[in-house]
Amino acid sequence: MAAVQTFKATAQLLDGVKVKTTSRQFELIIDEPKSLGGTDTGMNPVEALLASLGACQAIVGRVYAPKFGVNLEDFRVEVEGELDLDGFFNKSDVRPGYSDIRYTFHIKTDSPQEKVEEFVQFLESKCPVGDTIANPVNLKLNGIVIEN
Repeated sequence: MAAVQTFKATAQLLDGVKVKTTSRQFELIIDEPKSLGGTDTGMNPVEALLASLGACQAIVGRVYAPKFGVNLEDFRVEVEGELDLDGFFNKSDVRPGYSDIRYTFHIKTDSPQEKVEEFVQFLESKCPVGDTIANPVNLKLNGIVIEN
C-alpha cells in the first residue's frame, strides 16, 4: 500500500440545505437545525467536523493503546467549540469557522497514570483530523463544471 493515499467524498445538495454526502459505499446526511434554516435531519457540517475529530482520536486510541501498554476498557471523547455565526451570515468581519475547539478524553483503564499520559500525548500527535484542524492545509478550488 502506498504511503500517500487520496481519500474522496461527494456532497450533493438536496432540498433546502439538506446534503447527501458519500464516500466509498457510505452515506451521511448533513443538514442544519430548524433555527438555521434546515429540517434537522442530520448533524450540520460544523458538528460533523467535531464528531470527526472525536472519532479520529478514538480510532487512534484503539490502535495505539496496546503499544503503550494501556488497557482501554472504555474510551469516549467529548468535543465542543465556538464559532461566531456573524461570520457565516456575513454580518461582520469575524472568521466563519471555529475560534476554539476543546476535547475531553474519558478513559476507563486500570493502567498507570504515567502510561496513560504518555499514550495521550502520542495519540494527540497522530490524529489526522486533529492535525488537519490545527495546521494550515492547502485548500483550493479544483475546478468549476457548469452543466446544462
